[in-house]
Amino acid sequence: MTREETVLNYLQEHQIPFTCYNHPEGKTIEEAKRWWKDDGSIHCKNIFLRNHKGNKHYLVCFHCDHDLDIHDLEARLKESLQRQGLPACGKLSFASAERMMKYLGLEPGSVSPFGLINDKENHVHLFLDANLQEAKALSFHPNDCRGTVVIRREDFEQYLKAVGNTYEYLTLY
Repeated sequence: MTREETVLNYLQEHQIPFTCYNHPEGKTIEEAKRWWKDDGSIHCKNIFLRNHKGNKHYLVCFHCDHDLDIHDLEARLKESLQRQGLPACGKLSFASAERMMKYLGLEPGSVSPFGLINDKENHVHLFLDANLQEAKALSFHPNDCRGTVVIRREDFEQYLKAVGNTYEYLTLY
């Protein structure tokens, strides 16, 4: 079964509505924008990070038209984690392709929250930009950069509950 089929089957098995369309490969936002449909969704950028010890991993999702300063992101994540009584994230860096494969079952260029399907131990914590709470629909790769899944935000949150990883909305910019 392909990674895309795994995602689509998971959503169907959990009765989570979505639409999906395929297009040529788009490993970067700039490439993918050429193929995205005007579907009313907010297309998301996803980055996979690790802490300085390499024992904590974070997936961060935000509007594709924004960039994040990693030092500012570190401060925001640290504050949020400490507010919850959790250890601070410390210095962040991009996780390696090997870590991405280990925790999300994904390769660079195909990162999305749907990779959490492969995180059987719920190791990865997901941070979503607070602005996404206002979106009617979101879109992500179906773990393959040759497709786009469009999902209503409420249905995406249903997916997050089903997959079981911890997540939170946080103002990122």
